[in-house]
Amino acid sequence: MNILAFGASASKNSINKQFAHYVADHFEDHEVIKIDLLDYPLPIFTVDLEKSNGFPENVSLFLDKVRAADLIIISMAEHNGSYTTWFKNLFDWSTRVNAQFFKDKKILLLSTSPGERGGIGSLTAAKERFPRHGAQIIATFSLPNFETNFNSSEGILDRDLKNQLEIIVGKVLS
Repeated sequence: MNILAFGASASKNSINKQFAHYVADHFEDHEVIKIDLLDYPLPIFTVDLEKSNGFPENVSLFLDKVRAADLIIISMAEHNGSYTTWFKNLFDWSTRVNAQFFKDKKILLLSTSPGERGGIGSLTAAKERFPRHGAQIIATFSLPNFETNFNSSEGILDRDLKNQLEIIVGKVLS
């Protein structure tokens, strides 16, 4: 299985990137590609820009990664209850190239945040929106209180949350 993993954020120190990459490490017997959305800078989407310049190369590069994946692990960062602007812009460009760019793609949808809601607003928005673009959401998981519940050497610290994620990963692998 080819797996693509990324955090839907452009922060250099994105906790969602850390979390997506951590979860991807659970799929050690598979080909895993971890990307950083900072490697895909794009101008803000407008129809006028699309008409005058076409599609930026970084959209094609991102979509090539999506096409090659059997499973996509996305950890949704949240700004004001929804997607980050960086991700939304990449998403908008991608849907202009191919409205069904997630067609037949299984997606493990994650989120985390420093707060108790764990990025659930962005996760919920993605869970509702992505299937319209062909995605098969196979599971979701939200990790609240990232700084309290996670560290880079041990992963998820809360035993119940760790068990919940392991069950989800097990189901994805079966």
